[in-house]
Amino acid sequence: MRPSSAIACGLALALLAGGCSRLTFIKPSMGSGDYERTAPTYELRDSPEVKQRANVRGHLALATNALQKGLLDEAEKEARAALKIDGKSADANTLLAVVEDQRGNREQAGGYYARAAELAPEQGTALNNYGAWLCGNGRAAESLPWFDKALADPMYRQRASALANSGSCALKAGQTARVEDRLRQALALDPVDATALEAMAEYQYRSGRYMDARAFSERRLGAAPATRSVLLLASQIEDKLGDRAAAARYVQRLRTEFPQTGTVQSGESSQP
Repeated sequence: MRPSSAIACGLALALLAGGCSRLTFIKPSMGSGDYERTAPTYELRDSPEVKQRANVRGHLALATNALQKGLLDEAEKEARAALKIDGKSADANTLLAVVEDQRGNREQAGGYYARAAELAPEQGTALNNYGAWLCGNGRAAESLPWFDKALADPMYRQRASALANSGSCALKAGQTARVEDRLRQALALDPVDATALEAMAEYQYRSGRYMDARAFSERRLGAAPATRSVLLLASQIEDKLGDRAAAARYVQRLRTEFPQTGTVQSGESSQP
């Protein structure tokens, strides 16, 4: 299941606990760059509806910019301003979900993700995000149909994200029949998708294909910053391949880069 992947995840906003893959959440793309609050420019012929949509877009752009800078209170204020104008804005709900996610308020975030999916039942971003939230909060099997719905959106541009999330969460749910197919589709679209690479390494490891697991693990480590789960899995793979020195190096990295996780031994289970 990518912070930083992109308003473009857009940004990895949630991390599955205990050796699970990252899940990708996508913020609505409102463009890049800094935004200055100015009065909108209207043509005389613009209708009230056009002006309303322009105001909503302006608040969403400001909220996105504030979120990129880590200004959560400012992002919330602008997203709520957009929602006050348009109470059915899925993008405003998504931004509020991201804010609450970054604050560590999982349940509140989930409510906003669900609301965004309800308001935009055919929008890939909203559907993928809600699926990712479900999977990241212990509801992996329930998340899978949401990724399927996201992939049914012909305009959805982040298909690799939904495919990677689908494969990763299917692995977590024990529905292995769809794991490899979804992950390989994701990697065909994005060969450095960190979610897909980590899930594929885990899948190959569980299947006893340790050389393949090593290859995907090394690709994952080259694609994005290491996480505890990635390093732990790498040490387990090397242990199975009999390279105790390599396993020990990964364990040392775990102790150095994630000292808060306590003592780690080579061969420790990565399962929750």
